[in-house]
Amino acid sequence: MKPIWIVDDDQSIRWVLEKALSRENIPHKSFSNPNDVIDALEKESPQVLISDIRMPRGNGLDLLQNVKESHPQLPVIIMTAYSDLDSAVSSFQGGAFEYLTKPFDIDKAVELIRRAMEQSERNQSGNKEMNGWRQDSTEIIGQAPAMQEVFRAIGRLAQSHSTVLITGESGTGKELVAQALHKHSPRAKGPFVTFSTAAVPKDLLESELFGHERGAFNGALTLRRGRFEQADGGTLFIDEIGDIPFDLQARLLRALTDGNFYRLGGQDPIKANVRIIASTHHNLEAKVAAGTFREDLLHRLNVIRLRMPSLRERAEDIPVLARHFMLSCAKSLGVEPKKLSDEVLAEMGNMPFAGNVRQLENLCHWLTVMTPSNVIGMGDLPGDILAEANQQPLIIQGESSPSNPTARAGSSDWEGGLARLAVKMLQDGDKDVYDALCSRFEKAVLQAALEVTRGRRVEAAQRLGIGRNTITRKLQELGIDD
Repeated sequence: MKPIWIVDDDQSIRWVLEKALSRENIPHKSFSNPNDVIDALEKESPQVLISDIRMPRGNGLDLLQNVKESHPQLPVIIMTAYSDLDSAVSSFQGGAFEYLTKPFDIDKAVELIRRAMEQSERNQSGNKEMNGWRQDSTEIIGQAPAMQEVFRAIGRLAQSHSTVLITGESGTGKELVAQALHKHSPRAKGPFVTFSTAAVPKDLLESELFGHERGAFNGALTLRRGRFEQADGGTLFIDEIGDIPFDLQARLLRALTDGNFYRLGGQDPIKANVRIIASTHHNLEAKVAAGTFREDLLHRLNVIRLRMPSLRERAEDIPVLARHFMLSCAKSLGVEPKKLSDEVLAEMGNMPFAGNVRQLENLCHWLTVMTPSNVIGMGDLPGDILAEANQQPLIIQGESSPSNPTARAGSSDWEGGLARLAVKMLQDGDKDVYDALCSRFEKAVLQAALEVTRGRRVEAAQRLGIGRNTITRKLQELGIDD
């Protein structure tokens, strides 16, 4: 594997990136000025180049231009300050893969570097993709009923051009579903372009989405095609659409309505044949009620809605996902895969995983790197993960307790709580203990299902594996209002 080259005159920035890459077992090499990089490029080349813009002994944009002339397929990540928007625009005009705004989150920086590494590998294999395209073939894994519903929805949409809104918590795999929808659509041969609202500074969102004309603003040296144009004939995936500023939503609505839009500073309308797939972890209806999201835009997006289940709702998938991630992490690191003991897999099934599949993948990566033994036992699990698992609330509640149907506990926790509750009721001489506990269990499960499906009875019945007549009857018997 070729190393990652870091170019920055600030020793602290180099140190932070070096430490982060070392933790990920990614080889790297640092330079304090662009001139040394240009000399080194005559003898060797990196897999990815990360460069600051303003340095005493050279300019990062000049280095970018030099690199693109001599190594056009080399991904270059430019680092810039939040206020240096002109430089950020210029870096894209110069062909930068992406940019990092200072100060940056180190985990996001590593994620960006990995994306650039993937791009570099694709370039080396002869796949010259347009900047912004993502053609990852990451597998979607899931045997749980909730995931099977997602698979069926993807199958039903295989011949559709419909707009799709994917909802769900962060880390559930919404982008993977968007990629699958594109891959199995009539537009599969067209581009799949990703636009992440969270990864672009607010001032650049409009330019990134719709492009800009030369001279549209200070620093716009050449014409730039936005993501809408790049996605012509294919799919545009707008990640976290709920974070788009309100004033930009009107322009997006018009583009979705008739396919026409204007580049920033442009006078002539541009027509693009684009399928929109959007995702969000927000409750958009709540944002509409709060006045921060346009209701007409929500209706335009909400043609087909897919909800990605949290990992807590598909806990039976955790063992197979964990094994998959252990194998993939070992392969990426070039080491022998480690085995998770049955005890560890059982404990993982009881963990809340607030960060969902992404958190599980990170845990497997940590275990692959940090544990010395080939078979991972309970003693190898991080202390904070175990502490989080042990702090889960009890799902069995008394009638007078505040309702919390989405609270999840490990099976041993709630079963033990149920047993203690049964003992207490029997000792107190309560009558019909069995029927009373069954009613409370049914009520908690039905309330949880209705909350997850937002009151949709038919969907709740399907997810629970019961008939629609059964759920109607149970709701009436238990006095539950959906």
